[in-house]
Amino acid sequence: MARLAQTAGLTDVQQEILSTVRDFVDKEIIPVATELEHRDEYPQAIVDGLKELGLFGLMIPEEYGGLGESLLTYALCVEEIARGWMSVSGIINTHFIVAYMLKQHGTQEQKEHFLPRMAAGDVRGAFSMSEPGLGSDVSAITSKAVRDGDEYVLNGQKMWLTNGGTSSLVAVLVRSDEGHPEGTAPHRSMTTFLVEKEPGFGEVRPGLTIPGKIDKMGYKGVDTTELIMDGLRVPADRVLGGATGRGFYQMMDGVEVGRVNVAARGCGVAQRAFELGVRYAQQRHTFGKQIAQHQAIQFKLAEMATKVEAAHAMMVNAARKKDSGQRNDLEAGMAKYLASEYCKEVVEDAFRIHGGYGFSKEYEIERLYREAPMLLIGEGTAEIQKMIIGRRLLEEYRFQG
Repeated sequence: MARLAQTAGLTDVQQEILSTVRDFVDKEIIPVATELEHRDEYPQAIVDGLKELGLFGLMIPEEYGGLGESLLTYALCVEEIARGWMSVSGIINTHFIVAYMLKQHGTQEQKEHFLPRMAAGDVRGAFSMSEPGLGSDVSAITSKAVRDGDEYVLNGQKMWLTNGGTSSLVAVLVRSDEGHPEGTAPHRSMTTFLVEKEPGFGEVRPGLTIPGKIDKMGYKGVDTTELIMDGLRVPADRVLGGATGRGFYQMMDGVEVGRVNVAARGCGVAQRAFELGVRYAQQRHTFGKQIAQHQAIQFKLAEMATKVEAAHAMMVNAARKKDSGQRNDLEAGMAKYLASEYCKEVVEDAFRIHGGYGFSKEYEIERLYREAPMLLIGEGTAEIQKMIIGRRLLEEYRFQG
């Protein structure tokens, strides 16, 4: 039987990479994911395996020790990993966004200093944009950087850092009024700083504290934290790109490709939910036959499979658009919106197919049911995606009357 969500036009190299990742997921992730998730245990052995496969450098250029692959290749790998356990794909995603921002916007010195070690997996990245009172309004950032000689002094509290504890490099977005007079638009007075730190919790460098992990309903294993800056001193040469005031645009560029990643995660989780649902439907019997033979269940399976295919196609389209060098905020917003919504629906249908057993922690679908909601929020809520989509549509279909 042909698997769902196949991708046409892949090179032999891409197919080999995906086959290797799929085998790793089937052998090393799926068998242990639920147990590790229930213990909220960081998957160190899995992460070490991904490091050996070179996935931390998948999109980093070859000149810096990476594999130099496309966003499409990366997204398809993320889809496979999320099919095994979404938390693992989150560990890679934040690292990838920081590496992408460095590749696109960093100075030559910054690229040479960080990218080779990031490609090897020796430096792990995290990015920090949100704050406790921020929500979706990035312009309301209050964390601030003040110039002091050859350094900046950073103060403020950030929220929702994936890899907050395990990372050793954090891209932090703060307000920096230097050179930006009063009245400047908020997004023109933000700067991204590259903050190096020791992995762990507590005070990880003078002026920088990473409190313990935030306890979440799902998306466990990966560490999600706050970040508190209290007189944190950062050298001026650690301003991403070397100039202040560009941080908002740098972060939005990273989030744009991050939305493709979240779409890929939604596709992977939905695929796994479909696999679990269609398998259970052929194992469970009621009224003298497999429940898969009941029309009501067949209708569910048909809807689930169609949603998996549609979400995958939109995710692939968004990745290919970005790889071509074209603007893809419309396609990325659509892909993220559709994939996360369809993921929630496919997971719920698989949960319903399992009946009462879906409520048991012994069944994998219980974990997926708690993980899917995170995708509705990460890298911008559904409402934010609709705003992006709506505005772009009005640009493209502007009525000249």
